[in-house]
Amino acid sequence: MAPRDARSGAVRSSRRDPFVATDTLEGADAADRRPCSPTLDMRKRSAVGRNAEAIEEGVAIAMAAARLSVKNTILVSTISLGESFDPEHFTDAARDTLLGLADEAEQAADAVSRARKAAWGRHTEPRGTHDYRDRDVRNLRRRAKQYAGVAKSLRASAGRPEVLRELVERAREAAWGDVEANLQGRLRIEAMRPDQDPDYARMREARMQALRLVDLQKLSAQARRRRSEAADPDAPDDEPRARPTGSR
Repeated sequence: MAPRDARSGAVRSSRRDPFVATDTLEGADAADRRPCSPTLDMRKRSAVGRNAEAIEEGVAIAMAAARLSVKNTILVSTISLGESFDPEHFTDAARDTLLGLADEAEQAADAVSRARKAAWGRHTEPRGTHDYRDRDVRNLRRRAKQYAGVAKSLRASAGRPEVLRELVERAREAAWGDVEANLQGRLRIEAMRPDQDPDYARMREARMQALRLVDLQKLSAQARRRRSEAADPDAPDDEPRARPTGSR
């Protein structure tokens, strides 16, 4: 049997209406209770979804930057320094990179929070892009939460060995892709005949100009120096050599 209200005697339902506010006075008549519009709840869910998407996008950008950094580290270590590829060695580099990016995200969150506090209560016209006002407070608060969320996710990834191994592997694939493209380009250029080069006609004028301005001038200077040495073989190296008559 459903319970009755103590004062009015009205039957109270045991099921809660999700669109009725919970702060109504107990015992009030059901007709006096104001239904809560679901618009506010929908807006809150929409804002949460946008924040989650922004954090996910920020993490994706940070992971791409980390992959590029680890790729460059692999190239320098294996090609410039001649070291062998050791995944464990580059796992530490991947972890340090993620932690560094997390620090940057936290610093950005702190900077946005300071800007939000400075903008609070200011209603004058802004004088620049980053001269925030009170109407920007909500957006700045959301941005600070997003930066903090990115930093939290990156720190969590830095502590997961499987994420670090995947990051190193993808960086290794990217590094090998760069090396492979470079080797293929060099082989194609060195083994290509003029009739097979699609840019031969377009670049021919530039090569001829470089020949006239650089190579021929260098050869002419070398020829003058040899003639000067032949004309005065006893002249010391630190003295200027006499220019032969009639030389150009």
